[in-house]
Amino acid sequence: MRYMATYDLMETVRNTNQWLGASALAMASYPVFSMVPNPALQWMAAWGEVTERTFARMVAKPDWGIRTFTDDGKDHLVKIEPVVQKPFGDLIHFRVSGRHTRPRKVLLVAPMSGHYATLLRSTVKSLIVDCEVYITDWHNARDIPVSEGKFDVEDYTLYLVDFMKHLGPDTHVIAVCQPAPLTLAATAYLAEMEPEAQPRTLTLIGGPIDPNAAPTEVTDFGHRVTMGQLEEMMIQRVGYKYKGVGRKVYPGLLQLSSFMSMNADRHGKAFMDQIQAVAKGEASDHDAHNRFYDEYLAVMDMTAEFYLSTVDRVFKKAEIAANTFTIKGHKVDIGKITNVAVKTVEGANDDISAPGQCVAALNLCTGLPDSMKASHLEPGAGHYGIFAGKSWRNNIRPLVLDFIDAHSGPRTKAKPAKAAADNVVKL
Repeated sequence: MRYMATYDLMETVRNTNQWLGASALAMASYPVFSMVPNPALQWMAAWGEVTERTFARMVAKPDWGIRTFTDDGKDHLVKIEPVVQKPFGDLIHFRVSGRHTRPRKVLLVAPMSGHYATLLRSTVKSLIVDCEVYITDWHNARDIPVSEGKFDVEDYTLYLVDFMKHLGPDTHVIAVCQPAPLTLAATAYLAEMEPEAQPRTLTLIGGPIDPNAAPTEVTDFGHRVTMGQLEEMMIQRVGYKYKGVGRKVYPGLLQLSSFMSMNADRHGKAFMDQIQAVAKGEASDHDAHNRFYDEYLAVMDMTAEFYLSTVDRVFKKAEIAANTFTIKGHKVDIGKITNVAVKTVEGANDDISAPGQCVAALNLCTGLPDSMKASHLEPGAGHYGIFAGKSWRNNIRPLVLDFIDAHSGPRTKAKPAKAAADNVVKL
């Protein structure tokens, strides 16, 4: 097993680019060079600036940047505070000071797929207007000591169970992308083990409930490689610079490279355009390019066992889709969900979790009447657009809030589940 060289290589490249940009600026300061415009030096300096910022993004967790909130013409401070703290992730609350608690209590389940929970910053901002927002804040595995033990898909699911129990049965859960299958499993686990702790509603956004329902490059890769190949290619040990020294991880930089390779031409053009803009003096610190890539390129490592068990159990064996998922030997039956309203959201142009993968959850909820199921397919939206951007703000968010409101009244006593054949949603 190799010791992690990913971050060492990144630091070398970053230092090289710093030198490149600084050298260009130093040369341009000499009178002989500064007398006339020098496009080559300007381009060199721009290249160094853009690439140095690119690599700087990859080593630190972004700030939430949510400090104030305006409501009824008044400005309120937003305090971000942990309410449950665990070794591999916290439950945090965006508490708006001086504001009465809103009727909707929302738990956002953020992906743990290479990016920090701050990837959902704009989602949080849009929900905090009308909701009391909580979110799962997963930790970078490189900073978690080996003494804290393992963390796989079962441990992740039990974390969600604990978070839901802490927030109580008046909670509305929204799971974005990767955690959708495990959030569905956590809800089913509560339905059987502690039904009084179940959330009111569950909204699943662009998640691989049944990866085989609509194959993509992601699912094809998952089936094409063996688990041995994945462990050899993707898993490294954390180096001595970090608290998690010796822990096996899937480095976030490798995950990022996989995502970017799917749209290499688009990302390559974006960076070349930005270099040209910097060289011409047309770029700014918070322009559209920097706002997007400041978040997109900030990556974190995940534990090797979480990554490998996700590929093996969610994608290869499709345990959630087959309703065969187990936690510590206990089979989780999704059909046990009988009084949690479930909604799925998909993007018509999603090339990561293609349409059909997420809506498959409704067929698994055999204990729910059709009146407690809903689905939405957003035309023209890609994967990112279904939880951020205009598609989310203008179309999807209002539908999700309407769904929450429609199922926020007094909880009716759960009825016995009907036969599975009577509850299958025709897709």
